[in-house]
Amino acid sequence: QVQLVESGGGLVQPGGSLRLSCAASGSIFIINNMGWYRQAPGKQRELVAAITRGGSTNYADSVKGRFTISRDNAKNTVFLQMNSLKPEDTAVYYCNADLTTERTPLKRDDYWGRGTQVTVSS
Repeated sequence: QVQLVESGGGLVQPGGSLRLSCAASGSIFIINNMGWYRQAPGKQRELVAAITRGGSTNYADSVKGRFTISRDNAKNTVFLQMNSLKPEDTAVYYCNADLTTERTPLKRDDYWGRGTQVTVSS
C-alpha cells in the first residue's frame, strides 16, 4: 500500500509564504515524476509544478518566479515553496507521484494525496 501525505497548508496573508511537503511511503520501488496540483472551488484541478527524478522542473505560468518545487529522492519527499502568495492561489493543493511498487516494479501508476488547504486572505 502506498500513501502520499501532504502537510504545510494554512492561512496566510497576501504576499506571504508557505512551504508544502509531501511524503510518500509504503512498498515503493521507484518514484519517477512528482508534482503539485491545485483545485479551487468551482474550477478544474490544474498542474502547479512538476519535477522529474533527475530534477528537471516545470511550472504553470501563473506561479513562475514565485513557487519552487524540489524533492529529496532518499526520503521520497517533494516540496513546494510558495512565495508572494496571492488570493488567487487559494485552493486545495494535491501531491501526485508517478511510481512503481515493489510488487509490480515495471508498472507505473499515479498516486494522489488527500490534499492540503491553502488560503490566501487578509
